[in-house]
Amino acid sequence: MRLKKKLANSVLYSFLLASMGTQVVEAGATEQAKRMHDRLVGIPPSDTTLNSMATKIADGEPIDAAYEAMDNPVFYSATLKDFASPWTNRDQSVFVDLNDFTATVIGVVRDDVPFNFLLSEDIAYIGSAAASNNVDYSQTDNNHYLELQNNNVDLSDPNNLVRVKQTELPGNTLPASATAGVTTTRGFAQSFLQAGTNRAALNAVTTNFLCKNMEDLRDITARPEFVRQDVTRSPGGDSDIFFNDCLSCHAGMDALAGAHAYYDFDEDTQQIVYTAGQVQPKYLQQAGTFRYGYATTDDRWINYWRNGPNSYLGWNGFEDSGNGAKSLGEELATTRQFAECQVQQVFEQICYRTPNGEADLLAVANIATRFEQNRSYSMKRVFAETATYCMGE
Repeated sequence: MRLKKKLANSVLYSFLLASMGTQVVEAGATEQAKRMHDRLVGIPPSDTTLNSMATKIADGEPIDAAYEAMDNPVFYSATLKDFASPWTNRDQSVFVDLNDFTATVIGVVRDDVPFNFLLSEDIAYIGSAAASNNVDYSQTDNNHYLELQNNNVDLSDPNNLVRVKQTELPGNTLPASATAGVTTTRGFAQSFLQAGTNRAALNAVTTNFLCKNMEDLRDITARPEFVRQDVTRSPGGDSDIFFNDCLSCHAGMDALAGAHAYYDFDEDTQQIVYTAGQVQPKYLQQAGTFRYGYATTDDRWINYWRNGPNSYLGWNGFEDSGNGAKSLGEELATTRQFAECQVQQVFEQICYRTPNGEADLLAVANIATRFEQNRSYSMKRVFAETATYCMGE
């Protein structure tokens, strides 16, 4: 078994070497190991770890070296926290506190849970009673996660950060059918389901998990039947502006944004709200702007992006429509774009630059393909392969 694994890693290493040209060859194993550790963890390795990683690299097993680096607790408390934190707030700031959204990302990577679960599954990560000093998880505040953060709890330890179901959390009001990974966490709701029209929730998902915002997804050919009543059809008195500009965003966006029609964040109680079968009033506000527009009646969604200019996103799901945030998350997380976006973001984090040039783009594409294989979606493996690719720079 070990020989088979070593041969497989050797083949992958050879491919990565070919992709990188002479970069890896020029740097010695010890230098490569230090660079890999610094980029994955952000701090120098111990002498023991450095020597062990260098031996693995010299033996043609750089992926194993990367996994050894990721055993360091700082990979979870710093690297992964910084990686996921911008996804949790509208300012895309890294300088925010740990919350249930961020902790769930960290736990999913640590445990090699398929990363696409983040958009659809009944899943969350919380601190154990011992790790959080018995400060329980709450639907109305973030004190539980602040306790973990302030006490520098080792999040790499499964005894400290524990996988649970959202439906099992104290005070939960969501049925299992309404859970959708991190998009139904308190952290996500506070940032993207509060006030507004819930379009921000869809934009947050596409921006952070498809690397595409609404401007990138413009489609002037999409059908306008789901454009809501709050969108004027003649801005400034000119209907051409709607048909040539506003429509290109709203047609596709509003057709999908109905998935969050039953969700809200209560600013008074500071918790996520779910009203099964009852559309949130925010979806029907400013109905007089264009009363012949679409009035949301349920949480159905339809994906007009499957055809036309956005078909390049690589839609691999089985349905082009559905109801609720869970099924929409499944639709988005099975795209090729989802896979490539995750690799691209890891590349920028670990390689300190955006992918550019033929070799980089080929590496991203191949890592994304392996990420998708057998629906494994191992984000930890993406970090390891990306660190291997960049360790000779």
